[in-house]
Parts: sequence; C-alpha cells; structure tokens
Amino acid sequence: MSGSLFPTQEIGSLARPRWQTLGTRDGGWDADAQAEFSRWDEAIGFARDLPDARNAVLAGRAAELAPEAVRDLGALFGLRFLETVGLDRVYDGEARRIEMYEYPIRRMTGFRLEGHVRSFDSKYYRKATVVDRVGLEHPLHVEEFDFVRRHAKAEPKLPLTGPYTLADWSYDEYYLARQPGWKGPAARRAAKREFVVDLARRAVRPTVLALVEHGCRTIQFDEPAAGTHPEETDLLVEGFNAATEGIDAEFLMHVCFSDYRALLPGLLEAKRCRQWAWEFANRDGDGADGYEVLRTLREYPGHPSIGLGVLDVHRDPVETPRQVAERIGRAAKYLGDPSRLWVNPDCGLRTRRLEVARAKLEAMVAGTRLARAEFENPRR
Repeated sequence: MSGSLFPTQEIGSLARPRWQTLGTRDGGWDADAQAEFSRWDEAIGFARDLPDARNAVLAGRAAELAPEAVRDLGALFGLRFLETVGLDRVYDGEARRIEMYEYPIRRMTGFRLEGHVRSFDSKYYRKATVVDRVGLEHPLHVEEFDFVRRHAKAEPKLPLTGPYTLADWSYDEYYLARQPGWKGPAARRAAKREFVVDLARRAVRPTVLALVEHGCRTIQFDEPAAGTHPEETDLLVEGFNAATEGIDAEFLMHVCFSDYRALLPGLLEAKRCRQWAWEFANRDGDGADGYEVLRTLREYPGHPSIGLGVLDVHRDPVETPRQVAERIGRAAKYLGDPSRLWVNPDCGLRTRRLEVARAKLEAMVAGTRLARAEFENPRR
C-alpha cells in the first residue's frame, strides 16, 4: 500500500474508449479512433504488453485485429488507466462487460431475456424473466480475472453483481409460481427470498469459489438495489452470506446512493463483509454534509471498514485535492477511527468522459496524500 492510512481503490466501471467500441464492431476503426488510441498509449503506455496488436494499430492495420484482441487491449487500457493514477487496488474498468446486470444473466440458466430498459444514465440493458430454477453455465469473470492478474502491477479487486440486485432487477415467474395460494405480499417476499438464495448458492457462490481458486483475494459485491428496499436488508444479507460462507477471501459490499441509516443494524449480519463501499460526495455541498451519516456507525463497534466516496461521479467539475483531503478529514472525525477508511469515487466513473475521470482520480490521489500527511504528521 502507498501508506498506512487511507489506501485508495477503484469502485466500478470506466467509459469505454471509442477505439474499443468501434474495434469490436463490423465497421472497424476510423481515423479518430486510431488517434485516440495513440494518444492514450503515449500517455499511459497501456498497449506495450501486447506488442503485436499495438504495432498493428500504430501501423494503420487495426482492422486486422480480432474483437477479442481489441477487448484485451481495452482491459489493459482500464488497468493502466487506474494504476498510473496511483491507486492501491485496481481492476480493468470492467472493460469486457456489457454492464452489470445483463452480462451475468446471459451466462446463467433459467432466464428469458425481455426488452430493453434504461439504467440511471443514458445506457440500456435487457431485463430478464426467471422462468426456471437458476443455474450457471460457467463461473463468471474467471478468464477476465486471469488476464488482469497476469498484467496487474497493483493489487486487483474484482467486482461482481450481488444476488440481491440480480433478483430485484428481474421479473419473477418461476419462484412466485411455486408459492401456494394467493400471491400477496407474504408470498412475494417468500418467492424473492428463494430467488435470492438460489442465485447466491447456484450462480454467485460457484463463481466466487472459482475466482478464489484462481488466486483472487478481494471480491466486491455490487448491490445497488439494496437502498431501494431497505425493508429487505435481511434478504440482501442472506444472499451475501450464502454466497460467501466458509470461503477464505476478503469480501466488500458496494451499495451506492442510499440512506445508509435505513440499512442498519441489519447490514451488520453480513458476517464476512470486511468493508462497506458507500457514496458520500454526491450529497455533499449546498449546505448539506454528505459525511455526517458516519456518526451513526459509532453506535456499532466492530463494523466493517468504509470505502469512502470522495468524488461525485455525476458531475464534470473536478474536485480539488484540498477538497478531497477535507472530506477525508471530516469523515475520519465523524467515524472516530481514520484507520478504518479507504478512499474511492462514489461509484463507477463510466458516466464521465475519460479525460474527466482521469482528472478526478488524480485529484483523489493527491488529496489522499495531503490527508495522509496531515494525519501522520499532525501540527503541534
């Protein structure tokens, strides 16, 4: 780690560069895509690990590359993008994934894909109906992680979509039909519980076991649906526990854009969760204190560490290093224990242009250094 306090990490996906998007389609690259590739390769040297592919692009022969070679380059781009900023924990920006729901669902059995729905930004994904008992064709993300592990210089942290969110974002025909009698609130809750646990045991857990076998030590469960139904925190926790029970790895849970007070104390029952990665910067400012909620955690000794969101991922203005340092200092004061803080953006930066994302991450790392210096060498 870069220091004893406030290690830094990524928290989600990055926007795909234009050259990667075009390079996996039939139309191929254009001059702007090739120029973008060259510009970023000069800045962060991401393509040097794949010299044949790099040379083909720089020689104007990008059309010769197979889509998988382009995806490899995209994964290296995401990895070096995050590493060269100076983060302690990194991944590849989820370069190979369509998005966080449809991508895993397509690799499971028991689902029927339906039409497109809009996510919180301008992206769309196909929602699915569960029509049979959930299963898994092949453990998720294993080849993806193997590639990252071979090329990573910093510590890799793999994100995956948690079972509660996969269930909550799906239509349910199969599990609800298994409930006898009237399909009222009690039957719907029982059906959802069975759905979540099946996803955890029959899809997510085999994936986690395979990843650990391949050397993955840190796995982040992404559960954005948790905050929309705080009354179902027990289902969220049961799914997490079923997926992780008895597995030797470090597990994190990322819940974004929520009233975290509403998830407590139930969230404490996620027994193997070592860190809660939460969003704060989005609600900080204009007279509001986005970090005051951390005072609540003093009521729960022994809670997991906190992945502290210090970058607003929904706005382009770049935070200053001093602003980041002030947020870290304020959070440490409210929490009462600075050693329990990691530093990260609120969520994935895929909604920001790559240049903006880079500037924000650079400010985050610089601000973290300021905060670290102030805590390790306090003025007398």
